[in-house]
Amino acid sequence: MSQSFHPPQRTLMGPGPSDVSPRVLSALGRPTIGHLDPLFIELMDDTKRLLQYAFKTSNELTIPLSAPGSAGMEAAFVNLVSPGDTVIVCQNGVFGGRMKENVERCGATAIMVQDRWGDPVDPQKVEEAFAANPEANLLAFVHSETSTGVRSDAKTLCGIAKAHDALVVVDTVTTLGGIDLRVDEWGADAVYSGTQKCLSCVPGLSPMTFSPAAVERIQARPTKVQSWFLDMQLVMGYWGGDSKRAYHHTAPVNALYALHEALLILEEEGLEASFARHQANHDDLVLGLETMGLEMAVAPEWRLPQLNAVCIPDGVNDGEVRGRLLTEFNLEIGAGLGALAGKQWRIGLMGHASNPVNVERCLTALKHVLGH
Repeated sequence: MSQSFHPPQRTLMGPGPSDVSPRVLSALGRPTIGHLDPLFIELMDDTKRLLQYAFKTSNELTIPLSAPGSAGMEAAFVNLVSPGDTVIVCQNGVFGGRMKENVERCGATAIMVQDRWGDPVDPQKVEEAFAANPEANLLAFVHSETSTGVRSDAKTLCGIAKAHDALVVVDTVTTLGGIDLRVDEWGADAVYSGTQKCLSCVPGLSPMTFSPAAVERIQARPTKVQSWFLDMQLVMGYWGGDSKRAYHHTAPVNALYALHEALLILEEEGLEASFARHQANHDDLVLGLETMGLEMAVAPEWRLPQLNAVCIPDGVNDGEVRGRLLTEFNLEIGAGLGALAGKQWRIGLMGHASNPVNVERCLTALKHVLGH
C-alpha cells in the first residue's frame, strides 16, 4: 500500500531547482481561493509589478506563464515566429539547440551561429549572420547558458539585432535575480525565465515579458499561433490591466502565492544586493575549489556566479562522486550535459542557496569525497 511521500532535507547546489526559502514553502500552504477571485486578481497585479522590477521593464505584458521555463521558451517562439520567417539562433550550449527546434517547428528557417560550449556568443558572428541573411526578423540567444555556466553579452547582442530591425528573444532562465538584467535598456523583446533558479521558488512557472514591439508583431500575425494554450493574445485577456479578466485557464493559485513571496524577498533584498551576494559567494567557492587543485571550465569574465562549471580531474568517476555527495552529505551538484557529460560538474549557488554556509558545506564535502 502506498504511503505519503516525505523527502529528505537536501542541499540543492546543482543547476536547479535550488533550495526554496521557508517563507516561500509557507506561502504554498495558504488557503486556496478561486483564480478569478477579486483578491487573487489583486495578487496577480502585484506579481506583475514585482516581475517588472525583477526584469527592469515597464512592459505591460509581463506575466508568470502557468508552465515551466521550457514552455516560456516555446511561448516566445510560437507567438513571434510565423511560417517562412528567418530566425538567427545562437548556440553555445544545450538550450540554443532547443531554440532551433522551436523555430523549425514553427515552420521557419533557423540560421545557426555556433560557438564552442564554454564560450560566450561571438557578436561578430551574429553581425555576419545578419549580413548574410538580411531577411532575418528575429535573433534568439541564451543569456546565461545553464549547461555550461557561461554568460553572453546581452546588451551588445540586442544592439546588433536592433540595428537590423529584428526583434530579440532572450533566455534568462538562470539569470533572473542572480546577475544584471536590463530588459528595457538593452532592448530585449521577448524574455523568459524560470522560478526554480535564482528566485528560489518551486519549479513550474515561467516569468515572461514582451515589449510593445513584440505585442505589435503578435497582433499582426498572418496566421494563428499554433498553440492555443500559449497564445498571448488569449493569455492577455486573463492577465490584462483592467479589473475584468477573461477566463483562459485555471491558474496554479498556490504556486503563484509562492512566486509572489519569492519576488517579495528579492525586492526586500534589492537587485544590486542580490547580484553582489551571488558574486561574493562565487568568489569564495572558486577560491576554495582552486585551492583544492580543481580548475574552472569558463574564463573569469564570462563565468556565471550562480552556476559554476568545474572540470572533473582525470581519473575521477563523475557518477561516483555525485552519488557519494548525495548519500553521505545530502548534497546535490549537477552533471555535465551533452558533450560535457563526465567532463564537468555544475555547482549552483542560486538564490536562497547562495550563502557562505553552503559554500563551506560544498567544499568540505568535495574534499572528503575526493580524498583531499
